[in-house]
Order: sequence, then C-alpha cells, then structure tokens
Amino acid sequence: MDTTLRRLLAAIGEPLVQVAAAPGGLDVPLTGLAIVDPDDEPDQYPGQLVLVIGVRGRAATATLRAVARRGAAAVAVKADGAQEALQAAAADAGIALLLVPPEVRWERIESLARDVLHEGGAAGDDGSGDLYSLAQTVALLTRGVVSIEDTASRVLAYSRSDDDAAQVDELRRLSILGRQGPEAYLRMLREWGVFDRLRDSEEVVEVDEHAELGIRRRLAIGIHAGHRQLGTIWVQEGAEPFAERAAEVLVGAARVAAGHIVRRRTQQAPGRRWERDLVAGLLDGRASPDLVAGAVGLNEESSALVVAFAVRDDDAAAQELVVTELVDVVSVHAAAHRRTALCAAVGPRVYAVLPDVHSTDGAVALCKEVVAVTRRRGDVRVQAGIGSPAARLAGVPDSRREADRVLDAMSPAQDVAVFGEIRAEVLLTQTLGLLAANPDLRDPGVARLVEYDREHRTDLVGSVVAWLDAMGDVRAAAERLTVHPNTLRYRVRRASAIAGLRLDDPRARLVYHLQLLAATRST
Repeated sequence: MDTTLRRLLAAIGEPLVQVAAAPGGLDVPLTGLAIVDPDDEPDQYPGQLVLVIGVRGRAATATLRAVARRGAAAVAVKADGAQEALQAAAADAGIALLLVPPEVRWERIESLARDVLHEGGAAGDDGSGDLYSLAQTVALLTRGVVSIEDTASRVLAYSRSDDDAAQVDELRRLSILGRQGPEAYLRMLREWGVFDRLRDSEEVVEVDEHAELGIRRRLAIGIHAGHRQLGTIWVQEGAEPFAERAAEVLVGAARVAAGHIVRRRTQQAPGRRWERDLVAGLLDGRASPDLVAGAVGLNEESSALVVAFAVRDDDAAAQELVVTELVDVVSVHAAAHRRTALCAAVGPRVYAVLPDVHSTDGAVALCKEVVAVTRRRGDVRVQAGIGSPAARLAGVPDSRREADRVLDAMSPAQDVAVFGEIRAEVLLTQTLGLLAANPDLRDPGVARLVEYDREHRTDLVGSVVAWLDAMGDVRAAAERLTVHPNTLRYRVRRASAIAGLRLDDPRARLVYHLQLLAATRST
C-alpha cells in the first residue's frame, strides 16, 4: 500500500524538511525511497522519493531533472542558498521539491522516511506511523508540542508545529534535528532526578520553564513495559497553557505508546520469521516432519525433545516484550546445547526443539541457564517445562503437549520441571481442568459446602481436604492444620452433615477429593 507526500510531511515536517514546490499537489503517491549521488549510474525511480546526496544548491538541478525524467515523484535536496533555482527546476520538471537544512544529516532523513514509507509493506506497519498519530493526538489533547523518544533520547515521533513555529523552543528543535540539547539544561535534569523519576515510575514529571536557557515548561512521562523503560513522552508548553487534564492524557498515552513500541521491536527479519513459522508448524502438527527436516537440515528419523518456557508477568506489554527477547536467549543457549536446535514463539510461550536427545539431563541444565540469565538480566521470572523425548521428529507435537502440561501444573516455587517427575501433578491438573470445563459433573453437595463456608466464613472445605490428603489419619491432618484432633473430627462430621458426604465410600471420597481440590484452586 502506497503512502502519500502529504502523509510523509505530516510525519516528518519542519524543521527537517520544507516543501518548496509541489506541482502535483501533496496527495501524490510515494512508492518508496531512493538515494542518488550524481556519480551513480542512472536508474528508474517510479513514484519514489529521491534523496540527492553529494551535491547541493544550483549544482543539484541537473540531478533533479534527471530523476524527474525517470519517474520520481519527489526529490529532497540541500538548497545552499539556491532555493529559487531549485524551485524553478522542480516546477519545470513537474516534481515535488523538499528542501533539507544544511545541518541535518541525510542518515536521519533516510531513517525517518523509511519508517513512514516502510518499503515492502503498508506504510506504518512497523508502528512508527502509529507513534506519529499518537504524538499528534497527545498534542491536541494537551495543547502542547509533543516528542516521543527512546531511552537513548532519540526522537521516534513528534507532533507538527508548523502553524506556530515561534512556540518551539531550542531544546525541541535540536532534539528533532538529532543534536543534543543544551548541556547545562540536561545536567539540571539529572541533578533534579528527572531522568530517575521517569525511569522508575509512571508518574507525570513537571519541569519548570528556564527562560535564561530558552527552555519552556514541560511535562514528561516514562513509557514502560512492566519494570522496563522503553522511552519517554515529552510535552513542551506552546502558545497557550496546558489543558486541565494534560497529566491524565499523558498517563494513557504512555500505555498506548508502550504497545506500539513493543510491536515495533517484535518485528523479525522475513527469513528468520519464515523459519520460526515452520518450527511453529512442527510444534503443533501443521507442518509435516519431512518438510521441516528438509528445510532446516535435520534427519526425519532423529529423536527430539521439546522444552517450553513461560514468562510469569501480569503486565501484558511487558510479557510480550520479554517473550520476544526470550526467543533470542533460548535460541543462543539451545544452539550451544545442540547445534541443530530449533526455536520459536507460539503465543505467549517460547519453545526449543532439541534433536538427537534421548534423555532430559542436558535439557534440565539448559533450562536452568535460561531461567538464571533472564532473572539476572532483567529481573524476569521464567519457568521451564520439559517434555519426554520422542523417538522421531513426528513425535514433536506430543513432546510439546507434555511440556505445556508441565508448565500448567508447576507450582510457583519451581523453576524447571520434567514431565516424568511431576506426572501425578500433571494428571491431577488435567482432571481438575476437565471438572472445571464440565460443571454438570460437579457434586451438588460439594457446592453446598463451598457456599456454606462463604456465608459463615468457615473453612470446612479446608478441613475435609486435609483429612482426605492424610487418607483419614486424623492426627496427621490435625497437626497440619494446627488444631486438636477432636476439633478436626467435629469439622469433618459437620461438613458431612451439611453436604451429605458419603465418606465411608472410597469412590465417593475420590470424587469429593477431586471436586474440593478444584473448588479450592479456583478461589
């Protein structure tokens, strides 16, 4: 999908570029970006924006006319005092002319233009277009002038301020031009702890005006994914005071920006994505083992074992970002363990397929390394579940299902677990899941007992479960609950009377035990 010159200018705009001529209007489509040096061999530039480097001013007019003849829709040059000559040449050639200030580096124009044009796909697919739109929206709602920056203070997007250029202070102008702001001001920000507050909290930070430095009043907020700072939104006060709810707007904008930046970072190179899609197909059984084996250089008859990793973080944006990074961490460690190891993320989990593995010993060591590294690098909690080795590559989906079940059944205190070691817990988790999914199978007496506890603030359910866990050993169960055995006997009798439990029937006891465990786990 093509973008237009108008959209490009809305995203980049002054002070980086200025429209000097637009014979065809601003809605001409742009199909891509090209960089031309006068010494280059001529090429075709159908519908493209051409950056003319290596020559400027009047000397660039010949190149301007040449790229126009070869289909270019717009050209960007550095005027160097020859604006009128360039404008006349552009009007005569029927091409849009963008003038770039001498101090702006071509690398910056190229980077921003490619972000907007996003060659090979729809404009803005990488999230940059979303960030520019967000900056413009925040500017409208706060009545300020907005910049969105990464943690290295590189500008990712900013709002347009062409209607009142006088309202833009020197710090913003230098930031957009890619140059560092006044050192005295940055030093004050550090001394005041502004950067620390932006890094460590989600509060809106207010920075006073400093007329002696040419700096206007600002509001700022850190963009976070969980405990990680991804960047900052800065809002400079413009020609009028901030809107009353500007701080509230910034809180919401920071959360939206986090999603855009995470999506932007999670994009992968096409070749790598293709391979990981193929591995994902092997994991869920959609891709035939012989196809995968041939594509990645494996033997279809090789044994294989699957390891599953899960990020334990309640923050959705943080989890998505960590999963993306975790793929790389697992890939590196898995490759060190097995040269032909495969790795892919499927939904919120990351999987490693280890070929030619007949036991789980090496996989346990691998998982412990990954868990330790992620915790050390980013204080991220990761758990790993290990399936059983499959005799052939075709058994990968079965090993993956086991690894998933291990993750589902693991206690919060466990870092790594193997299917064979917690088989009973896995079976119990699966059974309780079946009961939860089929409410018609639940015993009404159990439901009455649970409701009784809720209404009377008692814990008869816990007492019966402890008694069942101890296989009817009253003294052992009472010791676990730290109550007198007679107290426990009374509670069990009371629970039986309320719920109509038949505790003398071994099959009934099994059913009650399962349903009471399901009830306690769901509360």
